[in-house]
Amino acid sequence: MRQDTLLGDYRPGSTWLHRLTPGPKLFALAVIAVVLVALREPALALGALAMATMLVLWSGMGIATAVRTLRRIAIIALLLGAWLVWQHSWARAVDSVGDLAALVLFASVLTATTAVDDLLDTIVRLLQPLRPFGVNPEKVSLAFSLALRAIPTTLEIAEQTRDAAIARGLQRSPRARLTPLVIRVVANARATGEALHARGIGDD
Repeated sequence: MRQDTLLGDYRPGSTWLHRLTPGPKLFALAVIAVVLVALREPALALGALAMATMLVLWSGMGIATAVRTLRRIAIIALLLGAWLVWQHSWARAVDSVGDLAALVLFASVLTATTAVDDLLDTIVRLLQPLRPFGVNPEKVSLAFSLALRAIPTTLEIAEQTRDAAIARGLQRSPRARLTPLVIRVVANARATGEALHARGIGDD
């Protein structure tokens, strides 16, 4: 049985990535993210993208799934790349877009090889030492869980509004895409908030 995850489905398996506990995977993802953001090196970004692709193959996700995942951020990547070329240089664009694609694939591997419940339990356990400082591990875990569900939902809404605009012959109209997208995303967020409030979550 598959579980909804950040950028894909949890896929049970017996690879070394599946056997690795969530803690080291979360730590590795955090370290990679910090390094990629801190060091603006196109070669490093491309190397990270190559490494992420190898992990995709080892995880059993398949290249088709990885391509489908990257397609969902294609518009953002293209806009970001074009803006960086205009404002800075091709090297800066390659670095930032490469970082984005690599981190999306790394996150996809994490969610494809880690059950959501195990991931959330690990977050709660890792944050327990911060409880005396006012951090509520359960609330952080809940927020992470909501993000896991909200991101694919938002991407799905974006695809639906894009298809609807194309069907109406308005594919060139930003308003035809953005207006229904914003309305539906806000409505979904309100519905989620009302559901949590009805269960007494977040009242304090």
